[in-house]
Amino acid sequence: MQLAEIPELIRQQTQAECSWDEKNAQITVGANDLVAICDVLWRHPETYFDSLSCLTAIDLGPEEGQIEVIYTLYSIPKHKTIHLRVLANRDQAEIPSVSSIWKTADWHEREAFDLVGVQFVNHPNLIRILLPADWEGHPLRKDYVEQERYHGIQVKY
Repeated sequence: MQLAEIPELIRQQTQAECSWDEKNAQITVGANDLVAICDVLWRHPETYFDSLSCLTAIDLGPEEGQIEVIYTLYSIPKHKTIHLRVLANRDQAEIPSVSSIWKTADWHEREAFDLVGVQFVNHPNLIRILLPADWEGHPLRKDYVEQERYHGIQVKY
């Protein structure tokens, strides 16, 4: 199966709407359809994307009001890579967890939560992974303001 045929497979298998960006080998999908789509891409014998290689969360800023989450999927036996793109409302960035499909999502989602503030619904252990549990804010947000002190230690220099 060619990558450009995957959006049609998604529509047939899930009835979900999606859009194809051939230049970036990227499919934009809705957050509510994400888990069903990922399950098809993992289970279907023509795609078998058995690896979540990367999950990237990007704050598009207060002006845009959205956070973009990109899932990079790789099929080891088919040697194919595709990207899924999900947009979430910046003020309430909630996306379903795909950790039930790919175990690697556990840490990827925790990192996106920690640094950008994306809430992954139904994640088994959504806690900070890089910063201390009591750290204020999410450092990769465009409007992040670094705290002056942390437990009496000067943070800003």
